Amino acid sequence: MSSPVVFPRPPLSADEVESLLTIPPWWRQSSMLKSLAVALISTLILFGGFAWLLSQSSGWEAVRKAFFSWPDFKDAWPKVLDGFKLNIKIFMIAEPLVLALGLLLAVIRVSKSPVLFPLRAAAVIYTDFFRGAPALLVIFMLGFGVPGLRLSNLPTSPVFWGTVACIVTSAAYTAETFRAGIESVHPSQRAAARSLGLSNTQTFMHVVLPQGVRAVIPPLLSGFVALQKETALVSAIGPLEATRQAQIYSALNFNYTSYVVAALLFIAITVPLARLTDYLLSRSAKLRQVGGDV
Repeated sequence: MSSPVVFPRPPLSADEVESLLTIPPWWRQSSMLKSLAVALISTLILFGGFAWLLSQSSGWEAVRKAFFSWPDFKDAWPKVLDGFKLNIKIFMIAEPLVLALGLLLAVIRVSKSPVLFPLRAAAVIYTDFFRGAPALLVIFMLGFGVPGLRLSNLPTSPVFWGTVACIVTSAAYTAETFRAGIESVHPSQRAAARSLGLSNTQTFMHVVLPQGVRAVIPPLLSGFVALQKETALVSAIGPLEATRQAQIYSALNFNYTSYVVAALLFIAITVPLARLTDYLLSRSAKLRQVGGDV
């Protein structure tokens, strides 16, 4: 029995090779389209079922009028938005100071010099105290306690002391984030820098510190989100920020839609920061998998 005749396949053209190597866009990938369809159907089923469950509740109409009243939404919006400007102002002032103070505390804590032992002890006490004390209590202590001392040339503004409370509380968490990043740098980096003739200070400033800070950028962005939300606690000592404006509107109109307005304003700021944090974490993970650097 004779073997079948095999005809040689003609070589692929340059266009055919390029088409095989080119990844088609996601809307032309059947697996991606299938995944999108399944995700869309499951989302519709989930939220549709949730909406149906709410509509079947006997108290839904009362809740809708109390929390989702469109006339009250339009009426509360300008007042709450005006208060939210103060939240943004506090955040923009506090965040750079939080980063600076947190980095300073972290550098002090990782130092090994015996001369800096008192500063290291003070930094440990500071971080332990302000990480353990609830932020609201710190705001009360500074906002009501310090002005009560009646010291000359000392500010008495609740906005000032509310901002200070946000700074000292968030700086304690930020310091630990920075310290974790610095200590995550492999000792071989220090050894390599020292072998090149760099001093201990130069090694830390030019090799260890940049790598440590770069490694904790995603957690720092999460801290930004937490600080933005923490500014709402300042309302407890009187400033007319978004939450306080929502409380005033609710008390005057017996309607809670103003709280929904305040929540949407905070979400509009924090969600983009959260998505940026997720992107950086995903990017960092991918680069580590391929042996790259962030």
